Amino acid sequence: PMTPYGKPMSVQMTSAGKYGWVTDRGGYRYEPRHPDGRPWPPIPARVLAIWRALVSADRLPDCCLVNMYREGAKMGLHQDRDEADFSWPVLSVSLGDSALFRVGNTTRGGKTESVWLESGDVAVMGGEARLAYHGIDRVRAGSSALLKGGGRINLTLRVVD
Repeated sequence: PMTPYGKPMSVQMTSAGKYGWVTDRGGYRYEPRHPDGRPWPPIPARVLAIWRALVSADRLPDCCLVNMYREGAKMGLHQDRDEADFSWPVLSVSLGDSALFRVGNTTRGGKTESVWLESGDVAVMGGEARLAYHGIDRVRAGSSALLKGGGRINLTLRVVD
């Protein structure tokens, strides 16, 4: 992926669900089709089961963003603001290598806190925390044997509409 400013991101990215989240010179947005024109694959049932257990059995997510972090990849502090309704939380599932997750306030700057997310950890950002700035400072390479060749996959479920 490429930022709207022409800078390549260090993570690999794809999506599943009704929409996929894309970033390119046109900006950050949700699209109903992959850039190659095909529809996004469905969100796996096992992933939806986590959403049902922790968020809602009545309203399922529209998008599952899949970020792959290899050694050296990170994600700067950002807000998840491309959705229409912020009352729905963002649910995140960590798989593979551990990652240092940093979270701050709903405005830029100020104090942040960090916590290591391990493989299998699930985080739900809802309520006041829904619009908190957050990111991944680094990945601890080799901390998990889950993924061949190492790395971390983060699944981020969101209601878009």
